[in-house]
Amino acid sequence: MATTNATTHRGDDLDDDFVLDDLVALSDEDVVQPADADDIAGLLSAEEASEVEGEPSRNNSVSAEKKRKRREKEKERKLKRRKMAEASASSEASSVAAQPPALLANYVSTTQAKTFSKMSDIELADIQIPENSIADTTMWSGSRDLEHLVEFITATLPTLRTRLGQNPKSMGAPTLIFVAAAALRVADVTRVLKDKKLRGEKGGDVAKLFAKHFKLEEHVAQLKRTKIGAAVGTPGRLGKLLENGALSTSALTHIMLDVSHRDAKQRCVLDIPETRDEVFKTVLGSPNVLKGLKQGQIQLVLL
Repeated sequence: MATTNATTHRGDDLDDDFVLDDLVALSDEDVVQPADADDIAGLLSAEEASEVEGEPSRNNSVSAEKKRKRREKEKERKLKRRKMAEASASSEASSVAAQPPALLANYVSTTQAKTFSKMSDIELADIQIPENSIADTTMWSGSRDLEHLVEFITATLPTLRTRLGQNPKSMGAPTLIFVAAAALRVADVTRVLKDKKLRGEKGGDVAKLFAKHFKLEEHVAQLKRTKIGAAVGTPGRLGKLLENGALSTSALTHIMLDVSHRDAKQRCVLDIPETRDEVFKTVLGSPNVLKGLKQGQIQLVLL
């Protein structure tokens, strides 16, 4: 009877002349033999092959250039949309500023009440700006933007126009304080107010006053040695300079609020809580300024 138990063979149990059959031999060669480099290259795409050989991919370069151009076009579109929004916002803001003094007085007092929300009506009445101290600019029908600021002042504020062309008598004592919401806007307004059409040959300098990049001490020193016809600044920095006396009100006749300009969120200088509070607490609320407004010596202008 044949034995059915399987016999286990070790390597040494094979006969010396044992040869693998062709099928097994071929299979083993496929596993252990490395593929030919030419065969690999044949399986790669042209782009992959060039990368294997260490050459820059032309397709990648083209793709990167297309992405760069797309990014540039998107930036241009965003810039265009922002400018259009600002132009539209300026148009809306001018409709507020173009109202007669009675309505502007109500607008200013209503906005002021937001800053002093805990005050009673009697207390608010003590710090409100009287209607007769708000300039009437209803005769101006043009745009209230920086492009037309020189013409706006010339047409609606002849006294200010004359004074800006005169040689100031004292250091750091402007005839105009222009209040803007942000540093970039301050820089833009400063360039416009330096126009020779306003200053002529004798007019004082225009001070650019904001906290970004400038220490308070630098502005104090500048005002002590400079005769200025106009001071343009953010409410926070203007307030501090009024408080410490570096910015004098001895020659001040006009304060202009930049309500025509809106930021990316469509807010003007009196809409942003932080700047609104600074305007009413430290600029219009400065004792000398408030006194001048109440006595009619200083006019409030809404651009």
